[in-house]
Amino acid sequence: MFAQKESSFKDGEWFKFKMSYSNFLKAGNATLSVKETDLDGKPVFHVVGKGWTTGMIKWFFKVKDRYESYIDVEKNIPYKFIRNINEGGHKKNIEIDFDHDKKTAFVHNKKHNTKKTINTKANVQDMVSMYYYLRNNIEIASLKIGDEIKTDMFFDEENYGFKLKYLGQETIKTEFGKIETIKFRPYVMAGRVFKEEESLTLWVSKDKNKVPLRIKADLAVGSLRADLEDFKGLKHPFKIVGDK
Repeated sequence: MFAQKESSFKDGEWFKFKMSYSNFLKAGNATLSVKETDLDGKPVFHVVGKGWTTGMIKWFFKVKDRYESYIDVEKNIPYKFIRNINEGGHKKNIEIDFDHDKKTAFVHNKKHNTKKTINTKANVQDMVSMYYYLRNNIEIASLKIGDEIKTDMFFDEENYGFKLKYLGQETIKTEFGKIETIKFRPYVMAGRVFKEEESLTLWVSKDKNKVPLRIKADLAVGSLRADLEDFKGLKHPFKIVGDK
């Protein structure tokens, strides 16, 4: 299932998504960008994800989220993760530094002014670096429908066993035309946000880029959908198989 090969992304990659609530109400926008830089003398990809509500929704549930990950260019492991969110008044501001040699995460909770060191798994990923790690390492040709890909993730102050189920291939209509995709189900934690652990479905392009084209989530109340509406800086050709 895994095969380290040519990278699926590069410096300058940028995505923009439009989000809708319960399939009709414009909910917001999100962007995801990659910039190659240095962190403590190490070459890294600095990935920044931003999300914010727009239109009517922001008047009764305002969201302004920022996620950052600094990922080693060669090893595909994160050195630093930042989560600064405000979701309807639910705020978090957490900075995590990973020491992969010692298998530890130093967690600085800036909202509560606490600092602690927590043991982690080997080569653990954060919630942003996980996507880029999987883009580079999943070998689609070896996957069968129903196969589960398991890796380790650290989120906030806890270790999680991340699991991704392969659902097969599907050609979908997008802003850019018809695109062949591979379909996955990332397992999530049921509770405050998601209805159940199988609430999330992800479609990514079948080409070498593995571009995230669509995400659907069944929430505790209603549903949320994100569709790619703009992009630039792809490393590989973007394959469109039919008109809109």
